[in-house]
Amino acid sequence: MAEAAEVLKAARYWGVRIATAESCTGGLIAGALTDVAGSSDVFERGFVTYSNAAKVEMLGVLPETLAAHGAVSEEVAREMAEGALRLSQATMAVSVTGIAGPGGSEFKPEGRVCFALAQAGKATQVETVEFGPLGRAAVRRATVEHALALMARALA
Repeated sequence: MAEAAEVLKAARYWGVRIATAESCTGGLIAGALTDVAGSSDVFERGFVTYSNAAKVEMLGVLPETLAAHGAVSEEVAREMAEGALRLSQATMAVSVTGIAGPGGSEFKPEGRVCFALAQAGKATQVETVEFGPLGRAAVRRATVEHALALMARALA
């Protein structure tokens, strides 16, 4: 597992500023990064966009994308990350949107999380991870760990 301190160290080395766009984690990724002393030279800002309205208003997610794919989709994760990059001073933005549980549906089960990583001058990476019905707290923890790992790989 990538640790927040490792992500910050690598970002500092490369001169990268980070923004987060979070739905199902409610700010836990930003919290993990800012738990590390001295993170303010790397962490630029975090967007907690739990509702669809917040995704549209704060990140510029298109209502049409939400209507066509739903909030838990790679398409929305992409627009969230790209919006966070565009609306901040960051050069890297990670986004997460998923179903932490309890609940879910046949089509969008508990534990499904969509991730996106947007970087200035690079194609946005998107992926979906099926963590399974681990319980709300465990899905959220796993999501934070996976988001940190995505950033660590991009900065390696």
